[in-house]
Amino acid sequence: MVASFNDAISAYRNAASGKTNTVAETVTGTGTKVNPGESFADMVRGAAHDARATMANSEQMTQKAITGDAELHEVVTAVSAAEVTLRTVVSVRDKAVEAYQSILNMPV
Repeated sequence: MVASFNDAISAYRNAASGKTNTVAETVTGTGTKVNPGESFADMVRGAAHDARATMANSEQMTQKAITGDAELHEVVTAVSAAEVTLRTVVSVRDKAVEAYQSILNMPV
């Protein structure tokens, strides 16, 4: 973790001083190229899949509770996780809409 934190600090310093020449930077230690646009899309895609999985798990636990196959604390934990996930998704959506509206209101 310390190495990646130091790498991040170095990247910010290089960007601030104009020493970066390409959008795709080589990740230290792995030797792979990373395109920031693709990694952001992958991050969003992964978060969407995780949110969907959390909601599906909550539904499954609720159905198991109805049939008596699940413990109460498991159901409460799954429903709480689903609630937090839903609030997070709604908050991210609201911020995205707000940013879009802000861009639309910019003078051209």
